[in-house]
Amino acid sequence: MTVTERATPARVPDARSPFMRLADLLGDTPPGMPAINLAVGEPQHPVPPFVAPVLAQHTAAFGRYPGNAGTDGFRQAVAGWLGRRYRLPRPIAPLTEILVLGGSREGLFLAAIAAKRLAGERPGKPAILVPNPFYAPYSAGAVAAECEPVYLPATAQNGFLPDLDALDEPLLARTVAFYLASPANPQGSVASRDYLASAARLAQQHGFMLFADECYSEIYWKEPPAGALEVAGNDFANVAVFNSLSKRSSLPGLRIGFVAGDKRFIKPFLDLRAVSAPQVPVPAQEVAIHAYNDEAHVEENRALYRAKFDLADQIIGNRYGYQRPPGGFFLWLDVSQQGGSEAAALKLWKEAGVRVVPGSYAARPQADGSNPGEGYIRVAMVQDRATTAEALHRMVKVLG
Repeated sequence: MTVTERATPARVPDARSPFMRLADLLGDTPPGMPAINLAVGEPQHPVPPFVAPVLAQHTAAFGRYPGNAGTDGFRQAVAGWLGRRYRLPRPIAPLTEILVLGGSREGLFLAAIAAKRLAGERPGKPAILVPNPFYAPYSAGAVAAECEPVYLPATAQNGFLPDLDALDEPLLARTVAFYLASPANPQGSVASRDYLASAARLAQQHGFMLFADECYSEIYWKEPPAGALEVAGNDFANVAVFNSLSKRSSLPGLRIGFVAGDKRFIKPFLDLRAVSAPQVPVPAQEVAIHAYNDEAHVEENRALYRAKFDLADQIIGNRYGYQRPPGGFFLWLDVSQQGGSEAAALKLWKEAGVRVVPGSYAARPQADGSNPGEGYIRVAMVQDRATTAEALHRMVKVLG
């Protein structure tokens, strides 16, 4: 379907966090078996061994305020990693094209406000394009920026990515930003270089920002996913990528990430962060420097996820429309024959003690009333191998 002015969504019925909605759904219902939480995408793998020694070495730095942009050493480490990991058109400039973030979540939220300011006047109400299903800060950022979030269905029919050809000129003319996750949360779809290049061209032609959420970039099974900076041209024009150590290095509690790309966006974004976001402690940045210069722990982390998806291949097989996703650490399972997303999630909790997220909670209704997440559940493969195996066996037994 073409995304036109008439096809923008109607009033959002429930914009709360998926996890708040899940808590309400389950209520006081006790789990039918000892609980296993596969709802939250919080890595449970061991913390890399270098973390504690590095923190101890730099403890004194907790005694001073850090700079807002990040230390030179941190930004140089990120620049070095980006240059090794991706086929960039040129080396990225660490001090003008990279900023530290308190995790990518904070950056993705604030980016919408910065993009609105940068875009200037638009014909009609400013719009921010959001894949549907999506990561909640995209929509929250759009609302905070007083923009209309326009939800682009990312369904099986279009490879679980928004259909770029369906975007019409009036919508693109009022767009100030487009969020795109690759690998995607929750479906694990990976955008090709051609797809990313098309998205970057649209951003450059229509003067909006492409925000590429690449926080799952290092969890894949075959080829490393392409990155948006690879296709943005020598100036990285109209493109900013967001990443963190939460998934790559199993450090969700460290709360550190980065944004990199078009310096015309980076400078006003820094101005905004300087008055609205906390600085990132220097000891955490020192850990990040070590992490971005070490790939061994990343390969070990990836191997742990690979082993758990091998289990899914064996235990789930061809049930629930399962296909091993090319990236990320979620299962996106079709439970339309089991009563739909809420019914399946509630049944799994009541009978199996397995906590998962209804897919409808990760999405919003489209203009026609359909919800691209209805009929699916999101399963986070974050527990250890034995716990994961137990949970998958319970799911198959209960769902049939």
